[in-house]
Amino acid sequence: MEEARTDAERIAEQLEAQADVEAERIKMQGARQVDLIRAQLTRQLRLELGHESVRQARELVRNHVADQAQQSATVDRFLDQLDAMAPATADVDYPLLAKMRSASRRALTSLVDWFGTMAQDLDHQGLTTLAGELVSVARLLDREAVVTRYLTVPAEDATPRIRLIERLVSGKVGAPTLEVLRTAVSKRWSANSDLIDAIEHVSRQALLELAERAGQVDEVEDQLFRFSRILDVQPRLAILLGDCAVPAEGRVRLLRKVLERADSTVNPVVVALLSHTVELLRGQAVEEAVLFLAEVAVARRGEIVAQVGAAAELSDAQRTRLTEVLSRIYGHPVTVQLHIDAALLGGLSIAVGDEVIDGTLSSRLAAAAARLPD
Repeated sequence: MEEARTDAERIAEQLEAQADVEAERIKMQGARQVDLIRAQLTRQLRLELGHESVRQARELVRNHVADQAQQSATVDRFLDQLDAMAPATADVDYPLLAKMRSASRRALTSLVDWFGTMAQDLDHQGLTTLAGELVSVARLLDREAVVTRYLTVPAEDATPRIRLIERLVSGKVGAPTLEVLRTAVSKRWSANSDLIDAIEHVSRQALLELAERAGQVDEVEDQLFRFSRILDVQPRLAILLGDCAVPAEGRVRLLRKVLERADSTVNPVVVALLSHTVELLRGQAVEEAVLFLAEVAVARRGEIVAQVGAAAELSDAQRTRLTEVLSRIYGHPVTVQLHIDAALLGGLSIAVGDEVIDGTLSSRLAAAAARLPD
């Protein structure tokens, strides 16, 4: 009996000790759980407060810029900030040159300068024929990769390349076109595709020369940019025009039907430029190709294009100031293409090539929301 009592007491003591340890463990675990729940609740509360703050801020901003004068003031403030950047300059290449390496850049510059002199001897029909024939040759070279590779072999003696291009096109194109091709293949190109790009570029310069002689450059530029925006808002049309599984002739017919149904008369130079671009897409998205074409048209006058987004139309004074400030920043005359998007709320978004300056109120609100804790 005594021994049993002793065992019972010892077991009781052990159980009591274990109970104390378990109680302490549960207490500590409970405290940690409380801290964890408190932290989670605090984080959730902060997140909800943050989202609510951003929502209210967005509502306040919307109400504020509903006043046209206040919205215009946001543009003026952004222009003040942009003006402070004006002393800094940046080198901006013209569209096609920016895609090329040094040898091709030198070759294209030389070819375009030579063509500028040669074009003076061509009349309206001569330039039109030249442009069409060059595009046909560019399509041929795009299909015949081996031929193009031989035409761009970087040898000092250009005679074999000139003889090859003569055998390919003699009797099929006019003398001016043949002379352009001889000059082009005599140059040294960094990549095979650069020769095709250069031939297409001269074709475009021939048509833009027509617009310049007729005093229609502004109209051509404006219509090209407008068609670019049409493609942006009508993706189905862009897909159809860019479907390279369909013969180029069919896609060009579709393009011309669309242009014929336009509310206003489309300049013949624009029709030709767009038709040639659709013919020679070479895997590029049609909306990108048309925007690039519009920038080429602007660059002919030594200008660069700034794609500007705003919540509302700019005043004449704001447009003038924006153009002047951007011209000082980039060291080139600037053409502003304005896109209106009420969702921007205020301020401006500016894109020149790959460089983007986003000073819109919507982007600032989005940045504030992005900084909220997860």
